[in-house]
Amino acid sequence: MSRSILVELNLPGDLGRFHMPSALHARLQDLLDRQDRDGKLPARERREALALTQLADLLTLMKLRARRAGVAKG
Repeated sequence: MSRSILVELNLPGDLGRFHMPSALHARLQDLLDRQDRDGKLPARERREALALTQLADLLTLMKLRARRAGVAKG
Protein backbone atom coordinates (compact mmCIF):
# COMPACT_ATOMS: atom_id res chain seq x y z
CA MET A 1 0.00 0.00 0.00
CA SER A 2 1.35 3.39 -0.99
CA ARG A 3 1.22 6.28 1.48
CA SER A 4 1.94 9.95 1.13
CA ILE A 5 3.02 12.43 3.73
CA LEU A 6 3.33 16.19 3.56
CA VAL A 7 6.36 17.77 5.18
CA GLU A 8 6.61 21.52 5.57
CA LEU A 9 10.08 23.05 5.55
CA ASN A 10 11.32 26.57 6.01
CA LEU A 11 13.56 27.04 2.99
CA PRO A 12 16.15 29.79 2.77
CA GLY A 13 15.57 32.35 0.04
CA ASP A 14 18.95 31.61 -1.48
CA LEU A 15 18.33 27.88 -1.88
CA GLY A 16 18.61 28.28 -5.63
CA ARG A 17 22.29 29.06 -5.15
CA PHE A 18 23.00 25.78 -3.32
CA HIS A 19 25.36 23.51 -5.19
CA MET A 20 27.62 20.57 -4.64
CA PRO A 21 31.01 21.69 -3.31
CA SER A 22 33.56 21.87 -6.11
CA ALA A 23 35.81 19.18 -4.61
CA LEU A 24 32.92 16.70 -4.50
CA HIS A 25 31.85 17.62 -8.01
CA ALA A 26 35.42 17.09 -9.25
CA ARG A 27 35.60 13.71 -7.48
CA LEU A 28 32.32 12.59 -9.03
CA GLN A 29 33.46 13.72 -12.47
CA ASP A 30 36.74 11.82 -12.04
CA LEU A 31 34.91 8.64 -11.04
CA LEU A 32 32.47 8.92 -13.95
CA ASP A 33 35.27 9.65 -16.43
CA ARG A 34 37.23 6.61 -15.21
CA GLN A 35 34.12 4.45 -15.44
CA ASP A 36 33.57 5.59 -19.02
CA ARG A 37 37.21 5.02 -19.93
CA ASP A 38 37.81 1.71 -18.11
CA GLY A 39 34.30 0.27 -18.25
CA LYS A 40 34.03 -0.50 -14.54
CA LEU A 41 35.00 0.88 -11.14
CA PRO A 42 35.95 -1.12 -8.06
CA ALA A 43 32.97 -1.73 -5.74
CA ARG A 44 34.02 0.95 -3.23
CA GLU A 45 34.31 3.59 -5.91
CA ARG A 46 30.99 2.54 -7.49
CA ARG A 47 29.33 3.08 -4.10
CA GLU A 48 31.06 6.44 -3.77
CA ALA A 49 29.95 7.51 -7.25
CA LEU A 50 26.39 6.41 -6.50
CA ALA A 51 26.32 8.39 -3.23
CA LEU A 52 27.70 11.51 -4.93
CA THR A 53 25.18 11.18 -7.75
CA GLN A 54 22.37 10.85 -5.22
CA LEU A 55 23.61 13.98 -3.43
CA ALA A 56 23.68 15.92 -6.71
CA ASP A 57 20.17 14.69 -7.54
CA LEU A 58 18.89 15.69 -4.09
CA LEU A 59 20.33 19.21 -4.38
CA THR A 60 18.82 19.58 -7.85
CA LEU A 61 15.43 18.38 -6.66
CA MET A 62 15.50 20.76 -3.68
CA LYS A 63 16.35 23.71 -5.94
CA LEU A 64 13.63 22.84 -8.45
CA ARG A 65 10.99 22.44 -5.77
CA ALA A 66 12.02 25.68 -4.09
CA ARG A 67 11.73 27.51 -7.42
CA ARG A 68 8.36 25.93 -8.06
CA ALA A 69 7.18 27.05 -4.62
CA GLY A 70 8.45 30.57 -5.35
CA VAL A 71 10.97 30.41 -2.52
CA ALA A 72 14.20 30.54 -4.51
CA LYS A 73 15.49 32.17 -7.64
CA GLY A 74 18.16 31.06 -10.04
